[in-house]
Amino acid sequence: MSEELTALTSRIEALEADVETLRANAPEDKLSMVVMSGNLDRLLAAFIIATGGAAMFEKVTMFFTFWATAALRDPKKSPVKKNMMGNMFGMMLPKGTPDLKLSQMHMAGMGTAMLKGLMKKKGVMSLDQLIRAAGESGVEIFVCDMSMDLMGMKLEELIDYPGLKLAGVATFLGQAGTSKSTLFI
Repeated sequence: MSEELTALTSRIEALEADVETLRANAPEDKLSMVVMSGNLDRLLAAFIIATGGAAMFEKVTMFFTFWATAALRDPKKSPVKKNMMGNMFGMMLPKGTPDLKLSQMHMAGMGTAMLKGLMKKKGVMSLDQLIRAAGESGVEIFVCDMSMDLMGMKLEELIDYPGLKLAGVATFLGQAGTSKSTLFI
């Protein structure tokens, strides 16, 4: 009988160790998102998901990279001193949300204007309103420092957003690696 009891005790201890390993490696209650697109419709989707996620998850993190970084530029802020390439990117990229275009059916601005008008008519929040709501909901925004450097953007020209931080891909991967959900937009 003691051999059976010893075997059973060993088995229970092994199961308890497995449960602890599972508990330690379980994803956290958070959503992580890579936002790469600088198109109005895709950014609307990203912020709708982020604000919805803030109501469902304990934490929501957005990592803005490449073309999406231009959406975070503040059109009211004065340009900062840059090198020639930074100045060129600054002139070519949208300066914040007012200059964003649709990814489909832009139609020389007509599609974008139609969508914005329809959103207003239907009571759908604008991108600027969604960004404010995300900030108020505690959604964290990390901006890719490599993308900022490549495009000659400076932190001083970005929107005022609570806790907006420059970060590298390792920071995002650390966040995403423990998230219940990870999205790429």
